Amino acid sequence: MPSETARIAAVASALPRYRYPQRAITAALKNHWHDRLTRPALLDRLHENSRVRYRYMAYPLERYERFNTFGETNAAWLQAAQELGQKALEAALRRAGLQCAELDALFVLSVTGIASPSLDARLINRMELRPDIKRTPMFGVGCAGGAVGLTRAADYTLAYPEQTAAVLTVELCSLTIQKSDLSVANLISTGLFGDGAVAAILTGSRRRASGPRVLATRSVFYPGTEDIMGWEISEHGFRIVLSPRLPELIRCRLAHDLDAFLAGHNLKRGDIGSWVIHTGGPKVLEAIADALGLHDGELELSWRCLARCGNLSSASVLLVLEDLTANHRPQEGTRGVILAMGPGFCSEMLLIKW
Repeated sequence: MPSETARIAAVASALPRYRYPQRAITAALKNHWHDRLTRPALLDRLHENSRVRYRYMAYPLERYERFNTFGETNAAWLQAAQELGQKALEAALRRAGLQCAELDALFVLSVTGIASPSLDARLINRMELRPDIKRTPMFGVGCAGGAVGLTRAADYTLAYPEQTAAVLTVELCSLTIQKSDLSVANLISTGLFGDGAVAAILTGSRRRASGPRVLATRSVFYPGTEDIMGWEISEHGFRIVLSPRLPELIRCRLAHDLDAFLAGHNLKRGDIGSWVIHTGGPKVLEAIADALGLHDGELELSWRCLARCGNLSSASVLLVLEDLTANHRPQEGTRGVILAMGPGFCSEMLLIKW
């Protein structure tokens, strides 16, 4: 294991103030589609099977009826993303006991809106961050994004052990709903994805900090799987791509790839005491549990976050990590795995030690 490692010093979330039970969102969609939805019972079943009980939304439910173009929803994304992103980043810095001026690098991920200048630039101005901060905006990695951000920030602080980096994930999935799309993939997504932002602070080995150490990371790309998950982007905005082949891919590939990662550090799955898995949805979590043999409550935090907020795309894995850190902190010396999967298709893995 490396002697100099990054630490995840703090994790904090910021959720919108508008919180709705799943049944209220389902009812609103049925009302919108009342003259075109030929199988309303299918929508009910898909939303019930999502295991999501509540979701946070960037705007009041009735506001979404007034969004008609991609330009309108993207402008709404930029406004809300700045507000939530600032709140999450400020909260994470407070938990880490740091000031804005102590932040040396900023990695910002979102897959639900676009902007140039990018979101990170807007936040530098809003928060008066240092003008020499190193910024890295990322787009397109979806549900893997939180783990990708942690990996890149850990790499950064390994190279600059006296510095501090922040990872910020902001997703407003409610603004990507395609109101004219009655495909099964879209019906599933309208019952699964929610809104929120989560930030994490990583510090180099020459900075004093508490929190788990990042011992190692691994990225795995699966060639020829672009059609598994992602967006089709057009003048109408973001249209979900979600293949039923995804659970099969997870069951076939994940165990081998994770075992190889752990074996490189003389570890096995049985040596792992905490699992931080992104809340990809019931079929994804069930496939991961089957592939890795996790059937004794090891994924309880992921199921809980899914029920509480839905799938927050890139922010999901960090939300689970926040819950673990704040409410179920493992004993000192416990090894853990952070795992997220997303468009590419790819897996992103981190080995940590508390």
